[in-house]
Parts: sequence; C-alpha cells; structure tokens
Amino acid sequence: MILIYYALVIFQFILLARVLMSWFPNIDHNNQIVRLIYDITEPVLRPIRNALPQTGMAIDFSPLIVFLIISVLTQFLFQF
Repeated sequence: MILIYYALVIFQFILLARVLMSWFPNIDHNNQIVRLIYDITEPVLRPIRNALPQTGMAIDFSPLIVFLIISVLTQFLFQF
C-alpha cells in the first residue's frame, strides 16, 4: 500500500515538472527526459483535457485537476 502512495507522490512531482516545462516555450521536446515526462503524464491528462469544456483561453486546467484528484485520493486512502 505504501508503494502506491509513493508512486502517486512521484507522479505529482513529474506532473509539476511538466507544468513548469510548459512555461518555457523554447524547451526541446525531442529531449529524452522531456519526452519521458510527456509520455508518463499524457495518458492521464488527455481524458481530463477532453472532458473539460473548451474555454477559448490558452490555459490547460487538466494538470491542476489531476493534481487535486491525486491529493484528495492520497488523503482519503492514506490517512497516517
């Protein structure tokens, strides 16, 4: 059970890295580390992004929603 907790925490850090990378438009998307981060996070973000209504703004709220879902899930499942 503790492995699931740590996996979720690590995923949150990877998700945070992806959000921070989005602030830098000149980042090389062919870099192996960048590609790995996108490959790990995109399968989780895509369904959330598709479920959200289009706002017309250039802001992607899916990372925030996934981060909140994971936070609530870890608090609910792993109350230490």
